[in-house]
Amino acid sequence: MVAFGMLGRYFGRRFLTAVAIAFLTCVALIAVVDFFELTRRFGDRADGSVWQVGYLVALRLPSFTEQMLPFATLIGAMSAFLALSRRLEFVVARASGISAWQFIGSAVAIALALGFFATTVYNPVSASLKETADRIEAELLAARTAAVPAKEEEAPRNIWVRQRSDTGQAIINAQAVSNKGQTLSGVRVFTFDGKGEFAERIEAKTADLEPGAWRLTSVEIFSPTAGPKKLETYRVGTSLTPDQVRGNFASADALSFWELPGAIELVQAAGLSAARYEIQYQLLLARPFLLATMVVIAAAVSLRVFRLGGVGKMVTIGVLSGFMLYVAGQLSEQLGQGGFLNPIVAGWLPVVCAGMIGCSVLLHQEDG
Repeated sequence: MVAFGMLGRYFGRRFLTAVAIAFLTCVALIAVVDFFELTRRFGDRADGSVWQVGYLVALRLPSFTEQMLPFATLIGAMSAFLALSRRLEFVVARASGISAWQFIGSAVAIALALGFFATTVYNPVSASLKETADRIEAELLAARTAAVPAKEEEAPRNIWVRQRSDTGQAIINAQAVSNKGQTLSGVRVFTFDGKGEFAERIEAKTADLEPGAWRLTSVEIFSPTAGPKKLETYRVGTSLTPDQVRGNFASADALSFWELPGAIELVQAAGLSAARYEIQYQLLLARPFLLATMVVIAAAVSLRVFRLGGVGKMVTIGVLSGFMLYVAGQLSEQLGQGGFLNPIVAGWLPVVCAGMIGCSVLLHQEDG
């Protein structure tokens, strides 16, 4: 087959090199932006340093760049195909009786392999590093919250949960979450007695889930009937289990591809919605085909012979197509999390539709 012959390997090397350059460019840009963002957020800490911020950026980078891989594949494929078309190498290939489907076959195969690697290897690594980054960021945020007056704090991330215990109800607000939802930072707890009347407001640096209680550290307690008091540790009763906490707090992208099936079973067993975990799992399963779809879209807009003109317009269409696919994916994901779409449909629908459109356009261009 041409896709795996000498010509196919040549086209494949050109495609892989272009994707690598596009991906590394995205990595550099994301690293610079994230570095300045973290410097803005934590650079005023007396014990902070450039190396600490750089270390946190390095931990967060794989998770961010994982989301950019489809765009890097699209841009890399377009640049590789345009370079080959400009040098008339595709014209020579067509003249020798090779169709577009044959000489993009190696790129599609490489895209599938990259997607499989990204799902099974790169994703677990990025999820593990992101969990470490979330823990460090939560510690930094908790320390900063304790040191900065309330009026100067950044707006909370609106992570809320309502719980019950033997003594009454409580509403918990946290600014950051780590350890798969079992460690909270920048915590505020509003407690109510058995009659539903407000009892006290508790502010704490961190909260760790223990059997039957949240263990709070660096605590300040404010009560309508007594003056404020400070405690090193304090316990607030809870009926939440680790599985329920994971269902309420844990981020889906903090779990790796191999952990998601077990997490889905645990959350469903706890009687909670596992839609976000199911959608994340389907998105990871669809990733190899998403990258292959990006190659087909790139081929549909990049194989035009240069002398015929209109290349700039086609490239613009290709970039806009990638952006529209991203928007469609986000919309489908939100609809799935809201219960309007089945998780399998939410994860696969944008990829299938984009692949069908790309193949249709390429068929029309090549075969009439």
